[in-house]
Amino acid sequence: MTPPKIWLSSPHMGEREEAYVAEAFATNWIAPLGPHVNGFEEDLAQRVGVRAAAALSSGTAAIHLALILLEVGPGDVVLCQSMTFSASANPIKYQGATPVFIDSEPDTWNMDPPALEEAIVACQAKGRKPKAILPVHLYGMPAKMAEICRIAEKYEIPVVEDAAEALGSSTGGRGCGSFGQLGVLSFNGNKIITTSGGGALVSNDEAMIQQARFLATQARDAAPHYQHSQVGYNYRLSNVLAGIGRGQMEVLDERIAQRRANFERYRTFFQKWNTRGYDIQLQEEQPGQFSNRWLSCILVDPAKNNGLTRETIRLALEADNIEARPLWKPMHLQPVFQDCAFYGGRTAAHLFDIGLCLPSGSNLTEADFGRIFASLAKCF
Repeated sequence: MTPPKIWLSSPHMGEREEAYVAEAFATNWIAPLGPHVNGFEEDLAQRVGVRAAAALSSGTAAIHLALILLEVGPGDVVLCQSMTFSASANPIKYQGATPVFIDSEPDTWNMDPPALEEAIVACQAKGRKPKAILPVHLYGMPAKMAEICRIAEKYEIPVVEDAAEALGSSTGGRGCGSFGQLGVLSFNGNKIITTSGGGALVSNDEAMIQQARFLATQARDAAPHYQHSQVGYNYRLSNVLAGIGRGQMEVLDERIAQRRANFERYRTFFQKWNTRGYDIQLQEEQPGQFSNRWLSCILVDPAKNNGLTRETIRLALEADNIEARPLWKPMHLQPVFQDCAFYGGRTAAHLFDIGLCLPSGSNLTEADFGRIFASLAKCF
């Protein structure tokens, strides 16, 4: 008999979500807007450490609106972290703009500041000053935002901070999502908290957030009839889903603690094997950083691990009905972006070659970890 599936990162409900949803039904607030949307936005802004938030249908929608607010259009260049999910890069193409991809640095696996500056200089030499910089906090690990922001300020280029995976993470005492002119969050089903599907745009610029809300509700002008002076989008989060989000926010700290505990369990497990001639590396926090540990990830270099590969481990887990997946395939290696420029070396490519995401859900049980560790042990 096949054992039940252990997922990479499954939704984890608390005790209050149902009450918020029931309130939405009881008060007939089933529309795209309502008091739960307002409350969820206030909760998010306070948690990230910004003045305002717009609750939206997805993180992708948030990035799209951010680029629109920054007037990114056809022919413009946006500098984007290469090692990320395609949702970071796709909205650049929505706007008819050109993504230019930036390599990772080996400490956090995020945007490499020297490669970023090299790309800016090269683009400006061609008469194409980038319109935005889009770093990502990969797997909840904060990017080197102090360095990235210094470069952005030096060249006067706005930052759109993709914190889709990093709600609750911080660096230098500031919440991820609060560094850029605009920050992006995601509440997809596999994120640290979920609204089933959803996202948010956050900022200290309240006027920008107000404009985002306007654009996200089909850009309807203030008139007694339906009048539209510009193109709008159906990007608002519903009041029902925002109710789920409010309940999830109440357990966010608990979810972070659970995922950080998962990471420590993996660390202890692999340390045992590393004393026996192996060298499994984990994604480590840098000084001043705090990661929500959305996913626990390892690097398995076969040259340092007696020929063992991440694919050997992934397939062993799969055979035991346990989900794991390689790190994100860098965007500059994706067929859809193969003609785009790339700056840096082989760090992102190498991380993809040897990196693996392990089951990291906050609802993993002792029995689940027993199965995971038994399956992993067979690989050694």
